[in-house]
Amino acid sequence: MAQAQAELPDTFPRLLLYHAHWRDKHPALREKDLGIWQTWTWAQVADEVKKLAAGLHVQGFRRGDHLAIVGENRPRLYFAMMAAQSLGGIPVPLYQDAIAAEMVYVFHNAEIAYAIVEDQEQVDKMLEVREQHPQLKHIYYDDPRGLRHYTHDGLLPYEQLIKLGEQLLAVQPKFVDEEIAKGSPDDTAALFYTSGTTGKPKGVVQTHRALIDRSRACTEMEGLTVYEDVLAYLPLAWIGQNIFSYAQALVTGYTVNCPESPATVSTDMREIGPTYYFAPPRVFEGLLTQVMIRMEDAGRLKRRMFHYFMDVAKRVGADILDGKPVPFGDRLLYRIGDLLVYGPLRNVLGMSRIKVAYTAGEAIGPDLFRFYRSIGINLKQLYGSTETAVFVCIQQNGRVKPDTVGPPIAGVQLKIKDNGEILLKSPGLLKEYYKNPEATAEVLDADGWYHTGDAGFLDADGDLKIIDRANDVGKLADGTLFAPKYLENKLKFFPFLKEAVAFGHGREQATAFINIDFEAVGNWAEKRGLPYAGYIDLAGKPEVLDLIADCIEKVNADLAMDAKLANSQIHRFLVLHKELDPDDDELTRTRKVRRRFIADKYAVLVDALYSGRKEQFIETQVKFEDGRTGKISATLKIRDAKVFPPMAKAA
Repeated sequence: MAQAQAELPDTFPRLLLYHAHWRDKHPALREKDLGIWQTWTWAQVADEVKKLAAGLHVQGFRRGDHLAIVGENRPRLYFAMMAAQSLGGIPVPLYQDAIAAEMVYVFHNAEIAYAIVEDQEQVDKMLEVREQHPQLKHIYYDDPRGLRHYTHDGLLPYEQLIKLGEQLLAVQPKFVDEEIAKGSPDDTAALFYTSGTTGKPKGVVQTHRALIDRSRACTEMEGLTVYEDVLAYLPLAWIGQNIFSYAQALVTGYTVNCPESPATVSTDMREIGPTYYFAPPRVFEGLLTQVMIRMEDAGRLKRRMFHYFMDVAKRVGADILDGKPVPFGDRLLYRIGDLLVYGPLRNVLGMSRIKVAYTAGEAIGPDLFRFYRSIGINLKQLYGSTETAVFVCIQQNGRVKPDTVGPPIAGVQLKIKDNGEILLKSPGLLKEYYKNPEATAEVLDADGWYHTGDAGFLDADGDLKIIDRANDVGKLADGTLFAPKYLENKLKFFPFLKEAVAFGHGREQATAFINIDFEAVGNWAEKRGLPYAGYIDLAGKPEVLDLIADCIEKVNADLAMDAKLANSQIHRFLVLHKELDPDDDELTRTRKVRRRFIADKYAVLVDALYSGRKEQFIETQVKFEDGRTGKISATLKIRDAKVFPPMAKAA
């Protein structure tokens, strides 16, 4: 067994066969369906994947072909990825919430003729895509509900594809094994399209070798085992979810759990109790918002106890987690707090069993980060991207600092250009951007260095500190540093603020657009007997503007203590009349702010912030989920925020 472990396979289909042989009865995948968890062992997965691959072959799918995969996390969609790779094909996962018009470019660019999707909603999108991309000849679906009377050419249920595969394997039982044997670690494993904050998405070509190498490096660093449980709830098209619930699962052999629906994720997470967890900052922000809303509803005694012990946790919790010395009295108080507050809170969050949790995708606010670590959750930041197979830097146990993303992990080299841009070499680097040699040449230089586009520096301990996107870091008119993402993250720590967009480059002062969190602010308003008719009405209430002003004042007070950022205090703000939305191109599908697009779209509001106006009328076109468009309008109040004189840090 030890010898077999030392000779782990070098492609994903061969890893599948390896696990099916060595741990055939170990759970590989679970899915909650109709309230009951269904389990597939590694042997069952391998059997299903072989049938599916054979069925695809019967349908004409060949080595090098692309297979679009669209839907929520479903075992059959994971099987489809494995089946395509078994034949030497290339899965192309797409965001399930994207509209058909957004998908057409990807289908054209990758010349996709085959797609496997989750349900009727996605089938309808594929049929719409086909109108502009006739090359899409074959569409397969998992869930048949609502599709009974669909008779379109090339449309088949998943079960029919399996039957075709069974017929082929009855004649050629070794067919799929032989195809898997033809694979090479340098073959393309998947094609990931970046959401892109500007321009058309680019197809990132990643090989089996790159994805497996980085997955293995992280597994070894964290001591992960086959007994880990992971919750698969983020979009498959996002490299983060794909690594944690697919690539690393096949490398390590742990169990991936698919929730019943996006609406049941919290409940399903508590039932599974994952040991290994990954989420972008927005998810951790949302969870904290839910905690704070519940505390608003709690009785006075319970609220006082919560805040008392959270103060204890804030003071010593992270040090206890890191194994640092803490006075006996504080350690005892923390132990009591763990019994009364932190333990129950971890249980409510579904994080009681977590060995390690990661956050990535964008910077997380330091206050938000400290909150989770203070209650005993080993939350760590990692740094990476689609182009680097995720794992570049990871914070190390026992030396976690809120303002860094840790040192480079095994195999990674880093260097910083004179302008602060981070360059790196890694076994996980992309092979190329698909059919885009110009874009490839822009990020991969002749010496093999990948130009990340991020700005940062290495501290005295060798940990990387990210400032912002290199193109976003600017200067105020007085020449001092302006890092908008840093400001936005500090603002979003407050549960009442869902999104923020900061402006200030080349200006005398910093300003901000704010999106309120409708649920959190609505709960706050109801407790104060404040009526409202909807988002626009609530966002414009003077009491709500006072609430947001108070949050910004706290951020400004904190910024005043930082010599580098004191001049970046937010002087004026407004609360937007609508939530920023990927469907309106204001956010990427991974919910990153498209700051330049927003600045152009709402130029009249930016001008109003800097012209001293007290209010500004705005009319905005919006897109609905079904593709229709409409307009909303409002007169937005513009408020001044309290700022503080810069203060040197205490000696």
